[in-house]
Amino acid sequence: MEYVVLVDEQNKELGVFPKASVHTKTTPLHRGFSLFVFNHKKQLLLTRRAETKKTFPGVWTNSVCGHPGQGETVVEAAIRRLKDELGISNVDVTEVSPYRYTFADKNGIVENEICPILTAVFDGDPIPEKREVNDWKWMDWEKFLTDIKIHPDIYSPWSREEANIINSLHILDR
Repeated sequence: MEYVVLVDEQNKELGVFPKASVHTKTTPLHRGFSLFVFNHKKQLLLTRRAETKKTFPGVWTNSVCGHPGQGETVVEAAIRRLKDELGISNVDVTEVSPYRYTFADKNGIVENEICPILTAVFDGDPIPEKREVNDWKWMDWEKFLTDIKIHPDIYSPWSREEANIINSLHILDR
């Protein structure tokens, strides 16, 4: 059984809770992470969440999101989930910014996370796990920044906000 780490607003651990039961209309605050994978062409690897996901099913989002386990760093969790969800390994993952959000999907199920933003670089194509990912594509970063403004409803709300944070940090300009 997979667990999420419950925390207070200062990210102090309060305990653990089964992941399968944590996301409801009153989801408690817990730890997460959000990973943006880029290639050397400055394209973002977007994934479409599986229709069977409990929160935000079928929505396009950044490359990988997930939850660190108890005693696991967000970078370690991202590396684990990147391999599990997309079959990608041997990449360096970097934490680039803190982030905290609460969003409800169209069914009223709430995501409520302290969710650092991470980045990685990978050139190649993923091998997605169908229980996690319905579809994927590489999109030019600038096109993605435009598209989230034109078609915000097809993207997860956290990926839109986090993209703007990444853009403000000029990470792709380095």
